Amino acid sequence: MRKILNKIGILLISVLLISGCTLDRYPLTSFSEATFYDDEANVKLALIGLYRGGIQLGVDYGSSDWWAYSPTILLDGVSDIGYDRRGFNNDLGKLTSGQITETNGWVKNLYQNSYKRISACSRFIEGLDKMENQSTEIERMKAEARFIRAVQYFQLASYYYDVPLVTKVLTLEEANSVTKSPRIEVLKYAAEELNAVSEILPHYKDLSGSERGRATAQAALGYLTRTYLVMENFQDAATASKKIMDWGENAIDPDYQKLFYPGGAESSELIFAAQYVDDLAGIGLPQHAYPIKDGGWCLVNGSNHLFEAYDFTNGDPFSYEDTRFNKQNFGENRDPRLDFTIYYDGATFRGTVYNCNPETKAADKIGPGQTTQTGYLMRKYLDESWSGDITAYGTNIPLVRYADILLMYLEAKLKAGDPIDQTLLDETINKVRGRANVNMPALTETNPDKLIKLIQKERMIELAFEGWRLWDLFRWGIAKERLNMDIYGSPFYVSNQDLMQKKDGQHDKYDRWYVNTRSFETGQEHWPIPLAETNINPNLR
Repeated sequence: MRKILNKIGILLISVLLISGCTLDRYPLTSFSEATFYDDEANVKLALIGLYRGGIQLGVDYGSSDWWAYSPTILLDGVSDIGYDRRGFNNDLGKLTSGQITETNGWVKNLYQNSYKRISACSRFIEGLDKMENQSTEIERMKAEARFIRAVQYFQLASYYYDVPLVTKVLTLEEANSVTKSPRIEVLKYAAEELNAVSEILPHYKDLSGSERGRATAQAALGYLTRTYLVMENFQDAATASKKIMDWGENAIDPDYQKLFYPGGAESSELIFAAQYVDDLAGIGLPQHAYPIKDGGWCLVNGSNHLFEAYDFTNGDPFSYEDTRFNKQNFGENRDPRLDFTIYYDGATFRGTVYNCNPETKAADKIGPGQTTQTGYLMRKYLDESWSGDITAYGTNIPLVRYADILLMYLEAKLKAGDPIDQTLLDETINKVRGRANVNMPALTETNPDKLIKLIQKERMIELAFEGWRLWDLFRWGIAKERLNMDIYGSPFYVSNQDLMQKKDGQHDKYDRWYVNTRSFETGQEHWPIPLAETNINPNLR
C-alpha cells in the first residue's frame, strides 16, 4: 500500500518540485508556496517528490537520475567488467572509450538532473523553515532533504570535480551567473551535511515496514564513507563505516542471488535502495537485459575481465588451462557468484537454454546486430520465476549495501596505515565471502600491497552491476590501465574458426571471442560541464 501511495504522490508532486529547469532558471508560478507548506500532507507528498527526483519509470532510455537503474547497472556496463551491446558509438559507450565531450547526453542529463534535485531540496528546506510547527517529523523530513542534496553533491564532485555549490533558492539572474567551487569544498560540504543528518535521521532498526525506502542514519553514514574515500580522508571513512558495524542493525544476507530479487526488499543488508513496484512503478531492466529468446535487447554484457575474476571454489585463481574449468559448464567449480551474476552459452535462463554459439542458428547467436556481443549476459536482479511486463519490473536497486560498508571499512583501515590482522579480515571481507550460498574460503593475506589488490578484486565481483565500478576505478587511479585492456567475450569451442571474431586476424589462445578495445585517456575521469550550461553561464567554463 505504501508504494502505491508513493506512486500517486510522485505523480502529484513532481510537477511542483522537479519539473523546473536547472538551478531555478524558470521560477515556479503554478503553486502558491505561501500556503503550500501549511498542510503537512502537502509536505509529505513533496518529500516523496524529492526521493523520486528525475527517475524514469519503465524503460529508461537515458541517464535519468543517479538512483535510477540506468546510471547504476548500465554505467557498470561501460567499465572494465562490462560492454554495452551498442559499442562505442552511443553516448553511454563514449564515456569510457576516449570520446567523452561536453555535448554527451549522459554528461548533460546527470549534471542537470542533479541540480534540479538540489534546487528542489533547497526550496523544500526553506519552505519547512517558515513553518510555525517545527515538529520532530518536520525536522526529520528536513534532514532527509539535506541528505538527498548532499548525495547529489557527492556524485557531482566524484565525476565533474569543480561544480557550483548552491545551498539556497536562487533568482533567475543568480542561477545564470553562479561560479564553480573547488572539488574539495564541495566534498567537505557533502561530508558535513551527511555527518550532521546522521545524528537526526532514525536508525535502520527504527523504520517501520511502511517506511522502507526512507533515509536512515546508516544510509547517511554509507554515503559519508564514500565521500571521505574520494577525499582520501581514510581515518574518517573508517570511523563512519565502523559506526554502522557497531550498531549491529544490518547483516550479510545468506542468499546473494535472491537479495537482488523483488522479495529481497526487507533484507537488512539493503541499507538504502530504490524500490520499484510491478506495473504501478516498475522499471524496464528486463527489456534492456533479457536475451532475444526472452524478448530483450541484450544491452548488459559481461566482459572476460569479470568472468575471469571468479576464482575456483577453493580460492585458487581461475585459469582456462586448469582441469577444473569445465568447458561445457563454465560455472562449475567456480565462485557461486559467477552464476548468480551472469550466464553464458549453454546455461539455462528462465527455463530454457541460452544458445549464443557462433555455429548456432538460434536468434541469440553472437555477432553483429542486436544480440550479445560477448556471450555473457547479466543474470543479477532478474527473478527467473517472474512473468510480468518486462518494461515494468518491480525489483530493488541497492544504493547502500552492508557488504559494501564492510569492504569500504577494510579499505579505509588499510589506507589509513592501521595494522591489518586476521580478526579484521574476518569481520569484513571474510563475512562477505562467507555468506551462506557463496561460502568462499577466508582470506588470510595481511600484507597491505597484496591485500589492496584482493579488496579491489572482491569489490569487482561482489558489487558487479551496482554502479560503483567506474567510481572505484577513477578514485583508485587505475582507470586507464583497466579500461584499455582488450575486451574479450566467451570462449567458443567451434570446429570452424572462420566464424570467430579475432583481433588482427589472430586466433586467441583461449578460444575467446574478440570484442573491442577502448582508448581511454588519463584525465577523462573528470567529466566536463555540459555545453548547454556553459553556453548560458560562461562562469562554468
